[in-house]
Parts: sequence; structure tokens; C-alpha cells
Amino acid sequence: MKVPYAEKWRKEAEKLRKIALDCDLTEEIKWGKCCFTFQNKNVVIVIPLKESCALSFFKGALLKDGKRILQRVGEHTQAARWIKFSSVPEIAALRPVLKDYIYEAVEIEESGKKVALRKASAYPVPEELQAKLDANPRLKAAFDALTPGRRKSYIFHVSSAKQSKTRAARVEKCAPKIMSGRGFLER
Repeated sequence: MKVPYAEKWRKEAEKLRKIALDCDLTEEIKWGKCCFTFQNKNVVIVIPLKESCALSFFKGALLKDGKRILQRVGEHTQAARWIKFSSVPEIAALRPVLKDYIYEAVEIEESGKKVALRKASAYPVPEELQAKLDANPRLKAAFDALTPGRRKSYIFHVSSAKQSKTRAARVEKCAPKIMSGRGFLER
């Protein structure tokens, strides 16, 4: 299979790819990356970044992580965890541990365990967004019709501004996209 990686992290990505393949996972290209599955369930994906190359576990939050090497992918990430690498020797040194983690991730898939995810309703709607929704029933209906992930994208975007006037400006800018049914990051 042709590996879809830029030259910068090609060696690291190839090393991580070989480790995953050694664990009898099926390789597929998803989201333009090498994704490894077990019985059609995503287990791990190799992700080249600007400053490193990562091996990301889709249900990493359920792994025991005895070596304390897994990191949250982002501030709001609930399920995925990753390990970042900046060299092939780093990966080689952790090869047995990575294989153990991959086998544990496969066991989690076999067991059917799921990560308990917070619902979109668990995230407070910023005051500025709520005021706009209360004042505009069409906007509220459009917001309520969005998928939970799309609602969260607006909640996170608006609430990440420190000042109220910035939050209000973001609400104004987002209103047309909400009305069109798109998430914040969608074009």
C-alpha cells in the first residue's frame, strides 16, 4: 500500500505502520492517513504533525497506560489518546510497549467497551450565544437542529474568547453558518 505521508515524517510513520501491521491489524487509508482496524473497528492511526509524528488510539482513554506515555489529543478530546515521536530510535525503544498497548486496544474492541462521552448538553452555552438564541427563534431552531458535535463546535469557539465583546462578535459571525446547518469548522 502506498503510504500517504510527506517526506518529513516518512521514516517515523513507516516504523509505526510496521508495528501496527505486526499486531495483525488491517490497514486502510482513512482521512488521508494509515488507519489500522480490527474487525472493521478503528484501533490506531498514524498521524504526521508539524513537529512530530503520532500514534493515536481511538479509545485511548480506556487503556491502562502503565507507562504514562499517552496524552490527550486536545483540550476537549474525550476518547482518543496519542503518543508523539520525533525520531525512529524513540519509536524503536518503545516498540514492545506500543505493541502491548495495541493488543490492549484490540482487546477493548473485542469486549465492546465504549468511552462514556459527555453529551453536548453537558457543555454550558455561553451567555452571548444564549442571548442571541433567545432573541431569534429561527436561529434557536437552527442551532437545536445541528448535530451535537456541531453545537459543541460553536460552544467551544464562542466560549474560548476571553472578553464578552469578542464572544458577542463571534456569535454574530457564526449566525449565518448556524442557519445553514454547518458546524463551525465546515466551509
